[in-house]
Amino acid sequence: MRAGRKLSPFRAQPAFWEAKLRNLMRGTAHTGPETTEAAQAALARGDIATAEQICARLVNANPGNGRAFALLTETALIRGRVDAALVCATRAVDGAPQDAIAHLMLAKARFAQNDLAGALDAAEAAASLSASSPQADDALGAIFGLLGRHEDAERLCRRAVAARPEIAQFQYNLAATLRMLGRLAEAQQHCDRAIACDPSFARAYYIRSDLRIQTRERNNIAELEAALAAAGADWRAKVMLHYALAKEFEDLDDDASAFAQARAGAELQKRFMKGDSGAELAQIDAIIRGQTKDWLGIAREGDRSSRPVFVAGLPRTGTTLVERIVASHSAMASVGETNLFPRLAAERLGGDAAGKSCDFRALGSSYAAVVERVYQPDGKRFVDKTLQNYLYCGAIHAALPRAKFILVRRDPLDAGWALYKAHFQQGVAFSYDLEELADYCLAFERLAAHWRRTLPAEALLEVAYEDVVRDQEGQSRRIIEFLDLPWEDQVLRFHESPAPSATASAVQVRRPLYASSIGRWRRHEKALQPFRDRLLRGRVSTQ
Repeated sequence: MRAGRKLSPFRAQPAFWEAKLRNLMRGTAHTGPETTEAAQAALARGDIATAEQICARLVNANPGNGRAFALLTETALIRGRVDAALVCATRAVDGAPQDAIAHLMLAKARFAQNDLAGALDAAEAAASLSASSPQADDALGAIFGLLGRHEDAERLCRRAVAARPEIAQFQYNLAATLRMLGRLAEAQQHCDRAIACDPSFARAYYIRSDLRIQTRERNNIAELEAALAAAGADWRAKVMLHYALAKEFEDLDDDASAFAQARAGAELQKRFMKGDSGAELAQIDAIIRGQTKDWLGIAREGDRSSRPVFVAGLPRTGTTLVERIVASHSAMASVGETNLFPRLAAERLGGDAAGKSCDFRALGSSYAAVVERVYQPDGKRFVDKTLQNYLYCGAIHAALPRAKFILVRRDPLDAGWALYKAHFQQGVAFSYDLEELADYCLAFERLAAHWRRTLPAEALLEVAYEDVVRDQEGQSRRIIEFLDLPWEDQVLRFHESPAPSATASAVQVRRPLYASSIGRWRRHEKALQPFRDRLLRGRVSTQ
């Protein structure tokens, strides 16, 4: 497990932060107006130090200046000082209880602090205040989206777009929300508007390419190539444009160009990213060593809720498909990719995979309580498809021993190509280099075998993506039976569900089941040969 964040004295001792503010005032003198508008302008141009200095002087002159504290919250979050952000956001709300921005910043700080229920409380308080702004509505919509409240997110994003339709960010956030809600044609319209507002807005190009299958008669390749040529030194934009081109070329069966663009995006991402694939491998090894079958005896101490079902597996291996099948049953609700258990576990386990000092009952109870408050499954059993679930099966079983797991597997060559051509906003550092990707796929196989040996048979069901595609009803019945639910024909029509999907496969699950992804790696067989060789040396069976 990753080490938990060590909190500074800011959270427990606000006086410590007051001293820091005084230190800011003793820095280089700021010349110019000292207003929140001046601080906001400094922040907008990336001059964090000047913004902090102006705000420090403002709150020194008026400790009740809520807007200045809200800006200090923003600078603290930019600097990664989540503890300081929480103190400043609290002071912002105390100083300006009717300011939506203050409550918004408190929501952002609490979310960063892994307090999702508190973040929702603050977000709802912000939304209840009429004195808002398009910028606040847009940011608040993003927070609601992160908390799984996609209908609220849509309402706020629409309000921002109605007020300022010329802002590309607002158009994009509405498009991203509509994509999650399955309204793909409308999402494309707002992507087009975002690009019209700002032709350099790479994220809009990226999700637009994914919204439909491109054809030779109708695609965006020329526009993407022009945007890539104009991107200059903006490597983040280039990464997204390369991946968008890879997707569109693959739709057009131009396999060589698709692979070349995916490789260009991956190499650029790897050059600049902060992730450590070695640390990700070490994490799996630590889990296997620490979470043994004997260790799982502590599961008797966990929370007794039987409502959660966890879908686990590597990204892009069919986990969203299985989650939608489960969630299509009337007795089930989906809470999506909450990232909740990893957040809670990181705080309680720290760097100790065995969690010797962890109160697993409290961990399980906290998880269940936050799901109920934030994601509101309305008393139903619920399915959680968090990306990292496969790393936490042991800890989840210790905390929630009556929970069930569905572990999704896919041919490693198809899984490897699907991962390599995908862009992830964060994490998944192993996916940008074929040899590192092969090593991680091997490590996942070791971890899957470990869970097979250690988890009780009644808690774990393994499902192969290829089997679901080839025998949808048979595998769906197997899944529903494992969950002790009566059969319902509607689970075969998962693609008709209007429920939101915030996963990377949000577009694909709106389509009926298709088999075109099986064996797709063969179209890139020569380019993937180093990946395949490394897998074979690790004795993973491949087709």
